[in-house]
Amino acid sequence: MEGGTPGVGDTVHGPYPTVLFEMGSGFRMPILGVNDGCPRRGGGFNLPVASSHDLFSAIDGERALRVGEVVLAVHDDESRVWSVIHVRQRNLYGMDRSLAEGVLFTDQYQLTMSQLYFRMGIHEQNARFEHFFRRYPDYGPHEAGYCITAGQAWFLEWAASARFGDTELDAIRSQRTVTGGQMFGDDFLEWLSDVGGFGALDITGVPEGRVVHANVPMTVVEGPLSLAQIIETPLLNQLNFQTLIATKASRVRVAAGGGSILEFGMRRAADRGATAASRASLVGGADYTSAVGVSHLVGFPPKGTHAHSMVQVFMAMGDGELGAFRAYADVYPDECLLLVDTIDTLESGVPNAIKVFEELRRKGHEPVGIRLDSGDLAHLAVRSSAMLDAAGFEDPIIVLSSGLDELAIWQIQNQIIEEAPRYGTDADRVISRLVYGVGTKMATSEGAPNLDGVFKLVAYEDGTDGWLPAIKLSDTPAKVVNPGRKKVLRLYDERGVATADVLALADETLETPFRLNHHSAGRVSRVVDKVSEIEDLLEPFHIGPVDQEKAIVEARTHRDSDMERLDPGVMRLVNPHVYHVSISDRLFALKQELINDTRKT
Repeated sequence: MEGGTPGVGDTVHGPYPTVLFEMGSGFRMPILGVNDGCPRRGGGFNLPVASSHDLFSAIDGERALRVGEVVLAVHDDESRVWSVIHVRQRNLYGMDRSLAEGVLFTDQYQLTMSQLYFRMGIHEQNARFEHFFRRYPDYGPHEAGYCITAGQAWFLEWAASARFGDTELDAIRSQRTVTGGQMFGDDFLEWLSDVGGFGALDITGVPEGRVVHANVPMTVVEGPLSLAQIIETPLLNQLNFQTLIATKASRVRVAAGGGSILEFGMRRAADRGATAASRASLVGGADYTSAVGVSHLVGFPPKGTHAHSMVQVFMAMGDGELGAFRAYADVYPDECLLLVDTIDTLESGVPNAIKVFEELRRKGHEPVGIRLDSGDLAHLAVRSSAMLDAAGFEDPIIVLSSGLDELAIWQIQNQIIEEAPRYGTDADRVISRLVYGVGTKMATSEGAPNLDGVFKLVAYEDGTDGWLPAIKLSDTPAKVVNPGRKKVLRLYDERGVATADVLALADETLETPFRLNHHSAGRVSRVVDKVSEIEDLLEPFHIGPVDQEKAIVEARTHRDSDMERLDPGVMRLVNPHVYHVSISDRLFALKQELINDTRKT
């Protein structure tokens, strides 16, 4: 059994908190009672529990455990009493999410297919699956012309920690068919126990932070068929989502020009997906995030200001907005950034902020800036900037927030360019001091809430004939898989700008001149006779611990380098230029051969 100690105030209040107990031998016992040993009751109280398959749920909805030790009376079927132990706190009350977020973070059909392969004796045959997305995010009035890959560092750490342990195997074992039989056989579960996790898989891919394009493999998994099948769902879940958010963050960064970006989306993101969204934002374009936990996890300081509620509190106490600003400056003299739109931005907020900034300066401190969270942000930025400059505060930043995305930022900057001269203010000067707080629309990728990434079998290693290409047909040409083991090449033109991504067979070498074929539109081709560079995009990944801060720093370097070499037309926020994705002549011929052979059968 595993030991632990519940803290003071921990409870077993419902609904039905799960309690899991394991004997060292793996033999699971019915639990007849829990003695909480509570001093206020003199000890000896037995908490009744109810058995549900192999899980034991506390059914006491009233009593709380307030001591550091829980004593169990555990009996087997022969009434032999086993040891008294300490119980792990997380299993004593509430919901233990580890079962749902570990190796069983997958779909049921992955397990049923995996067992079928086991029954057929092909579960350890090597297979190759490729992960790619078919369409760029379409936000409605605008769409992306590229994506930024993200999530690999977290996925690789997850894959290293995901294990088929006793708890996971017992959960699978408990599943029953409609007739009451055991769905997953003990021999299959024993095989899962022996392999343990995903260490037998080889994973290659496009490194995190790089520009990627539709229908180009960004992750490749090779290894035992059953394991590659099971890992499909968590791979798609983690990499699709973070790539989606990183892409949105990149577009926001493009719109912001050189302006800093703060990610503020945690409160409206999808539950714990907020953590992944914040991290992906840091990869794609945000400089910092307000999310405290993930900031510390990846080694970047969290950033934030204050809410209107703080000003409201001081107003309710009779101290007003100025009193709130003074209190904040007193506590954070070197981090003083004030939200100025609680009452009236230009008549109250900014003048009061300037008063407090002057007081800070007399004390030897310099203010950080102000935040605008409502109204006509472009107009208020121009006017506020002029007021700050007139008061001698030319360095404080102006943070803009409230419904921002790439189009809103683009429009704000254009309005500032038009409006600033009317107030005798330099537009570039105003824009240069802006910081953009982007929340909901980035953390949820508003308008394009998912990336249609897929995970397709493209090759299978037969024991006799070696690697065999695999094809999937469809009435939709774009959904016909490009078969075989492949390399992914990026071509650069004479300007050093990326001009096409090419899928070629693994043993191919491209030498100019060569023909490129459209990846799905039949014999639509062009001849390339001049390139300055051909780059292989796929690199080996290591399943294991990752330095998370280093991972983001490297991802940002990849991002900046790729964006510099991406055609400006592809980066356009509206109606981007279509980037070329092609297949080589040999791959085209193989694909057509397999299509014809499959249709004959």
